[in-house]
Amino acid sequence: MRFFALLNFQHVILYIFPALIFIVIFGLALAGSYIKRADSAERLIAVRRRYPDGIESKNAPFPVALTLIIAGTVVWGVGYIWFTALQGVKI
Repeated sequence: MRFFALLNFQHVILYIFPALIFIVIFGLALAGSYIKRADSAERLIAVRRRYPDGIESKNAPFPVALTLIIAGTVVWGVGYIWFTALQGVKI
């Protein structure tokens, strides 16, 4: 006997966790890649703010790969919701 609610939950977990793991691993692998501009080297070194306990804030560029992954995830999620709704599928 299968509990269908539990089976649905297992499917959701199997869909979400590989995507999250991929985002983290890919982000760590490409953390140093970014679009280089004239002031990129200075932005990586210059400290904008100093907080208590030695925390420093920099205006470093955000990695391009992570931007594309996050944008693709959002577009896929919204598209999935829309196409599921347009087909009239009841979840």
